[in-house]
Amino acid sequence: MSNDHEIKGSCLCGAVKLSTTSINKHIAACHCSMCRKWGGGPFLGAECESEISFSGQENIGSYQSSEWAERGFCKNCGTHLFYRLKGKNHYFLPAGIFDNSEELVFAQQVFIDEKPEYYAFANNTENMTGAELFAQFTQMASSQAQ
Repeated sequence: MSNDHEIKGSCLCGAVKLSTTSINKHIAACHCSMCRKWGGGPFLGAECESEISFSGQENIGSYQSSEWAERGFCKNCGTHLFYRLKGKNHYFLPAGIFDNSEELVFAQQVFIDEKPEYYAFANNTENMTGAELFAQFTQMASSQAQ
């Protein structure tokens, strides 16, 4: 899953379809309290930047979960469609939404400091606290502004 071919997906009922050619095959689990409340467990997401096209946009609802981000869902079946950083129009899509996900690799866990004790992943991953993640985003934003 690189930038050289298209990957497609859809919501559970098929009312919303998506496609992208820009996907990071290394997925991350987010353990923050909002992601866990949103989906009942950690959010397993693939970074897709902004190169995403949606069909069935009239079926997409969104919820502004913070000043900088919103979460999208299908208004018909409730499938989680995306977490989007609004300032950069940068998307993270649930790994399970893709029709073909064999090439995805579980590589990172973020907000590891908020992960509850009642579950654990066996995979060897890079782990970041919430503070480390925000520091990384701030550093990236500063270097892009120069």
